[in-house]
Amino acid sequence: MNLVQIAAIGKNYELGKDNQLIWHLKEDMKFFRQQTKGHIIVMGRKTFESLPGLLPKRHHIVISRTHPSLPEEVEVFESIESFLETYKDYSQDIYVIGGAQIYKALLPYSSRLLLTEIDASFDADAFYPSFDKNLYIRKELTDIQENGFHYHHVEYRKKDN
Repeated sequence: MNLVQIAAIGKNYELGKDNQLIWHLKEDMKFFRQQTKGHIIVMGRKTFESLPGLLPKRHHIVISRTHPSLPEEVEVFESIESFLETYKDYSQDIYVIGGAQIYKALLPYSSRLLLTEIDASFDADAFYPSFDKNLYIRKELTDIQENGFHYHHVEYRKKDN
């Protein structure tokens, strides 16, 4: 299984507030679509509920201990372990899209992190987990100025891969 985490974070690893993204960056949304289209996306229930609906051309997986009423197209797992067991032999990339608890729980299993690193601090109540950057090879993919924000799309690839 190739788990790839994709997230936009502020200087202090900020992800969002009140179950919403803090910023709206058109180029970053385009990057997200390009990366995840045609792939499986995995998320927690709150992240799914924050989406405008099912994202086109993606298979949605929600990991949730509760049994929310979700569209029948959404595959639901009650635990991280059952998800990992079911998809252990899957050879294509699976994108982890949030939220904070799912990122943290799946970080040890993720071979790549695609992070939009925004050069600003924000008021937030959800944060991306801190991680040891020495365990990864960092590659800057873009350098963008948009809506008064400066940000980079950065790939972190685990060194043992």
